[in-house]
Amino acid sequence: MTINMIFEMLIKAVGGLGIFLLGMKQMSEGMQAMAGEKLRALIRKVTDNRFIATGIGAAITALIQSSSVTTVMVVGMVNAGVMTLTQSIGVILGADIGTTITAWIVSLKLAEYGLPLLGVSAFFYLFTKSDRVRYIAIFALGLGMIFFGLEIMKSGFYPLRSNEDFISLWSRFSPSTFWGLLKCVLVGAFVTAVVQSSSATVAITITLAQTGIIDYQTAVALVLGENIGTTITAYLASLGATTWAKRAAFAHISIKIMGVLLMLPLFYSYIGFLNIVLPDSINIGQRIAVTHSVFNILLVSLFIWFIKPLAKFLTILVRDKNLSSSRLSFIDFRMLDVPALAVQQSFQSIVNMADDIDEMNQWLENILTKSNDKIEQNLIRKEVELDVMQKDIMEYIGALMAHTLSHEDTIELRKQLRLADEYESISDYLIVLLKLRNKVKKNSLKFANQDKTQLYELHAFVRAYVKSISDAMKAKDAEILKKAMSDGKIVNQKIKQHRAVHLNRLGTKHGSPMFTLFYMDMLSAYRRIKDHAFNIAEVVAGEK
Repeated sequence: MTINMIFEMLIKAVGGLGIFLLGMKQMSEGMQAMAGEKLRALIRKVTDNRFIATGIGAAITALIQSSSVTTVMVVGMVNAGVMTLTQSIGVILGADIGTTITAWIVSLKLAEYGLPLLGVSAFFYLFTKSDRVRYIAIFALGLGMIFFGLEIMKSGFYPLRSNEDFISLWSRFSPSTFWGLLKCVLVGAFVTAVVQSSSATVAITITLAQTGIIDYQTAVALVLGENIGTTITAYLASLGATTWAKRAAFAHISIKIMGVLLMLPLFYSYIGFLNIVLPDSINIGQRIAVTHSVFNILLVSLFIWFIKPLAKFLTILVRDKNLSSSRLSFIDFRMLDVPALAVQQSFQSIVNMADDIDEMNQWLENILTKSNDKIEQNLIRKEVELDVMQKDIMEYIGALMAHTLSHEDTIELRKQLRLADEYESISDYLIVLLKLRNKVKKNSLKFANQDKTQLYELHAFVRAYVKSISDAMKAKDAEILKKAMSDGKIVNQKIKQHRAVHLNRLGTKHGSPMFTLFYMDMLSAYRRIKDHAFNIAEVVAGEK
């Protein structure tokens, strides 16, 4: 075999793999753009019911065409605290079934149609004005790239079938013995860990089998290893994450390893059984796809009954090391690989900000009643955290905007940017109120009973006003604007009334010019909080 021939084969193999991986990404993004809301609806339905969680995991992975992306998403959601460990294990089990769809796509003898599909879908993508047609074109482009990449890889591998040196090399990894089987599993695991895509390595395995370079048994043994290698992505995603996220990653790793270990002694019986059951008419690619699917279905059927014991075991195995660490937001940048669900994650961060604002309001209410240094420190710390959260959200949404998004998701993200800014502004004015209250104390000034009563009443009303708008934001209730407008007028009336009552006492012995300055500033701060809350209501109603 000449150097030129080797170079040509490498070019085709690497180029074909690159086109295949790009096609997987394009197909995933097109599907997510088409089914974004359905994906978010699915993830919201994840419960502790093992069968529902597993079904949702399978459906999500079938849609986004990547178990690695699904598991990274799950690790991110566990890290954010919006999914429990038992729920995550159920979703991961479902992902093991959903990922087998890729093997079926690869096994279809449609490689020669890849280039025509690419050409036709490219015209629709470039010249259509309909968003939906454009997303379908992106999906078709990805599918065309997958088939075209496989065809290029196949043409690159084809000369190897008659090369004696290469055949001799592969004969060392034949699963004819248990040691040979183990070597095939390790090779499959290693290559997949390097590539970080079991879809790609399964595609390569099927292509090698279809060109006659490896036999059916070797391909199945490699696929078993590839099931282990795909867990590296979840492990890498868990680095630097919370203990619960690490447990979710280790759940994925332990399920795959235990499943393969259980299969190794039964490997030859498993192959023999499938050879008897499967008809002779199906090609080797479809045989590998069936083997891959049956293995993962058996794996899920076994471990679905041990989700809770596995969760308890992982809780013991992976000890808490970072419980004292403070989680600033729900943002996990690893979720960017799933744009349709990343939109939901950023929204969850806005919800988190709203909850923090209500907590700050409650703390300030306690401080207005009675001084408490610890609560004051908590209030100041929370405001700093909200600053960080707003910055994270802005960076995250900026990165998310670079992905293929539906028109609705783009509008939603713009709303989220505005919401994050408004909530952060409210936190600033809550700190302004705290500082003004401390200035009153520092200057040995006192609230008159009437001023104190009016301030408590105003604070309670504004807090309820902000909370009602936040509740509408969480529920995406566009009808909140009318109520926000009428309640906002009440806040303005109360502020005017309190200002007038206080100014009437300014010339008496109960009035102090310095206290009046602080008190007027406090009333203005409440007005600004009301204004920012009203802006939130406008965003929810779609007015801004």
